[in-house]
Amino acid sequence: MSKPPSHEHGPGRTHGQTHEQGSDELTRFGVSIGSALLSRFDDLIGTQGYTNRSEAIRDLVRDRLVEESWDREDGNVVGVVALVYDHDMRQVGDRLTTIQHGHGEQVVSALHVHLDAHDCLEVVVMRGEGKGVREMANRLLSIKGVKHGRLLMTGLAD
Repeated sequence: MSKPPSHEHGPGRTHGQTHEQGSDELTRFGVSIGSALLSRFDDLIGTQGYTNRSEAIRDLVRDRLVEESWDREDGNVVGVVALVYDHDMRQVGDRLTTIQHGHGEQVVSALHVHLDAHDCLEVVVMRGEGKGVREMANRLLSIKGVKHGRLLMTGLAD
């Protein structure tokens, strides 16, 4: 992986110390941030259970890199669609299954849960190119009888 070009030290870059951790070299760098924003960040990461700012910042960077991978043409991504539907409504379950079978190369796994006498939860794990996974999720979520659903986009950050 190439490092960004250094212009002197570059904006926000220093010649910080490096440390080995596993097979990945860690680089220490400085960040300038307003005290009010830093205080809010510290409160947030404290409630989320982070033990230090570095871990929280690494997770923010990974999150943005995963998000960016969904926009690349060649991005291999993972998506999870969770939806609740009325199983009494005609053929909703059959339509969901038909779409999944028609995209077997994308569907990794599916889970069906009976929530109550009328509602079911369907969770579909998909993998593939971002655009295709989004399109399939939209097809599933737009079926008449689906009450609510959401696509969770994830993947591996480099």
